[in-house]
Amino acid sequence: MGFLTGKTAIITGAGRAVLSNGACGSIGYGIATAYAKEGANLVITGRNVAKLESAKEELERLYGIQVLTVAADVNAGADNEAVVNNVINQTIEKFGRIDVLINNAQASASGVTLADHTTEQFDLALYSGLYAAFYYMKACYPYLKETKGTVINFASGAGLFGNYGQCAYAAAKEGIRGLTRVAATEWAKDGITANVICPLAWTAQLEQFKNAYPEAFEKNVHTPPAGHFADAETEIGRVCVQLASSDFKYLTGETLTLEGGLGLRP
Repeated sequence: MGFLTGKTAIITGAGRAVLSNGACGSIGYGIATAYAKEGANLVITGRNVAKLESAKEELERLYGIQVLTVAADVNAGADNEAVVNNVINQTIEKFGRIDVLINNAQASASGVTLADHTTEQFDLALYSGLYAAFYYMKACYPYLKETKGTVINFASGAGLFGNYGQCAYAAAKEGIRGLTRVAATEWAKDGITANVICPLAWTAQLEQFKNAYPEAFEKNVHTPPAGHFADAETEIGRVCVQLASSDFKYLTGETLTLEGGLGLRP
């Protein structure tokens, strides 16, 4: 029996992605794998149905847990409350509870300077990241209150350090960081913990960023002090398991910001 057996976790942006060498290339899927190994039933969302179904097949086959896939795209032109409520309603119908919400999904036009950014590109980052976290947190709140659950949000060093070519991405991630702190303050009385992780993992998205914008990559992406980029499952995924464990929730009543992928520090 794992640490999370009997619990239900919603993970946004958890479609299966791979690197050019075939290794795991998605933080969301790495987290889903770590949670599946600990016995959690999963609700995974994203825009790419094929990637979601690929993740579902592998996770259920390898770890014997149940996975619900729901296509969901929070964007400037959608009825986003309806989009998110559909995910929550299907989750409750299938599993009857929500113990963990992980807001991982994020799209952006990285590599485009502030002066060249369009409104559409700015909206892409804010809606897929900040607004999505806002809608999911609101919709999940009553269920997390019942289970004394956990919210884990993903921010980024891009906002902390003002990365070149990432104005909308940085703005979205800094908004998420602030939103998480407010949730931790307001929801502590309900037994809900809220934490934010600023990861630096080698993913398919980062690999594509390097290939498409080598100048921006060189300016912004540096090897962590540990000497390598974090592994999406064994390092970032395991941190997410720990943040949702009962032992961690018993020991802490404050928001913990984990920054830098490896070499995570409060």
